[in-house]
Parts: sequence; C-alpha cells; structure tokens
Amino acid sequence: MATVTEPAKVGGDAPARRPVARRRRGDGRAAALFLAPWFAGLLLITAVPMAASLYLSFTDYDLLQAPSWVGFENYERMLEDPRLHNSLRVTFTYVFVSVPLQLAAALGLALLLDKGMRGLAIYRSVYYLPSLLGGSVAIAILWRQVFGADGLLNQVLAFFGIQGQGWVSHPDYALGTLVVLNVWTFGAPMVIFLAGLRQIPAMYYEAASIDGAGRTRRFFAITVPMLTPIIFFNLVLQLINAFQSFTQAFVVSGGTGGPADSTMFYTLYLYLKGFGSYEMGYASAMAWFLLLIVGGMTLVNFLASKYWVFYDD
Repeated sequence: MATVTEPAKVGGDAPARRPVARRRRGDGRAAALFLAPWFAGLLLITAVPMAASLYLSFTDYDLLQAPSWVGFENYERMLEDPRLHNSLRVTFTYVFVSVPLQLAAALGLALLLDKGMRGLAIYRSVYYLPSLLGGSVAIAILWRQVFGADGLLNQVLAFFGIQGQGWVSHPDYALGTLVVLNVWTFGAPMVIFLAGLRQIPAMYYEAASIDGAGRTRRFFAITVPMLTPIIFFNLVLQLINAFQSFTQAFVVSGGTGGPADSTMFYTLYLYLKGFGSYEMGYASAMAWFLLLIVGGMTLVNFLASKYWVFYDD
C-alpha cells in the first residue's frame, strides 16, 4: 500500500508548488518595476556624472573645446595653489567652529523642550524652521542685511551707544557671521536629539536621584552616555553638510569669497574655477579631493566612535 500512495502524494504536492513559484516570480517583477526609476536615477544622475567627473579631473577642459588628457597635472596644481590652500583653511575653520556650536545649541534646546511644556509641537516646528530656510538664498540675503553697515545689528548696538561696523565687509568678522548662520540652523539635529532624549528610560534618572545625584551629575552620567549614538549620528551629518556649504558664502560675499577671501569656502572656489574661469578639469579634480576629505573625516569619526559611543547592549 505504501508504494501505491507515495507517488500519489508527491504528484499531489507538485501542482500546489507551481502557483507559489509563479507568485514569487510575479512579486520579483513588481519589485523590479518599482525600483527601476531609482536605479535609473542612480545610474544616470549619480554614477555616470561621477565617472565623467573622474575622467575630466585628468584633462584640460574649458567647456568650449574637447577635453585633452593631462594626467595628474590638475592634482599637482592643487599643491601649488595658494588660494586653494586658503579656501581649505577657511572651510576647516568654519566646520570645526560652527558644527560643535550648532550641536551644543541643538542639544540645549532639546533638553528644554523635553520638559513636557504646553504647545510642544508648535515650539518644535518653530525651532525646526531655520533648518528648512537656512540654506536658502533669501535667508543669506537677509543675513547680509542684518550684519551690514546699516543693518539691524548695528542699529541695536547704536541704541546702546556702541559704534558698529560692516560685519560682512570686514575680513576679521565676515566668516564669523556665516558661523552664526550655520549655528542658527540647529533645527534638524535638535529634533533628532529630542527623539533620543525621549528614548532614555526614566528609571535611570529616578535611581540616580535616590542616590543623591544632582542635575549636572545626571546629565553627564546618564544623558550624555545614552545620547552618544545620537551625538555621533548628528556629528557625521552636520560635518558633511558643513563641508558642502556654498549658498551662504556665495550670497553674503557677492560670489567673490571676500572680503580678502575671508569667506572663500572650498565649494565656492571650486565653483569659481569651474564656472568663472571655465577650468572644468581643475574643478573636477577639486571635487574629487573634497570627496576624499569628507570621506576621510567620516572614516576618522567611525574609527574613533568605538572609544566614546556607547550602546545599551
């Protein structure tokens, strides 16, 4: 009897398996169809332009004539370009000053908003608004007016009898106005910090309070260690964004990087070389060097994170 029923059992299961296999193939085709626009964008908008830029970085190309191969000449020029060196100094100063101040302001406001005040959603939206507008041309123009010789800041100082000056037109202070602008756009990291604060178990603070720990002690012993993954996440994102800053410096300086190249960001100098002097080969080499800088900084952050980032597990 076993030899008669066994083939019937196998034969009975085979038709049941075919619809499952057809359904899986159908799901695969549907997934491929929906992912096709993304892959097309990745290929046409990202991969192909990057490959073209890498090729152009080894050429002499002025947009008018066909590119001619020059090898590593563009990269060698970068080693001897004093204006590029100054743009690197300005950019690193801007990044290493503005990003820590921005994260500190974001964390401070997140701690205030975490107290459960009324209208929290409204406050959160208002404080997030600068992050949406901070990189716009309109805000950069407004910033130029606020810190101009006859701007709002000098009018406030004059009310108290203090003689102001053209902050955006003075080499010693122009970069500082852009740092303040970047710090002002603290909304995005603040919202992320606020979400992280809501995930810290209240029992940790209760246990610390019973042991007699004050607010400062609880902040450094509980809040900061528990927030280190969020701090690390915000740090990486804001470093990358700061290295790519362009609009603020372009508008505030009138596209010159002045005064005296004090606001000459690396991205602004890259733009002037590519679209001002039509040195597209040199600009492409600068773009790839910026990619190496950002990638190197990100790698350093990830390598160093194991010494100061703590997780629950």
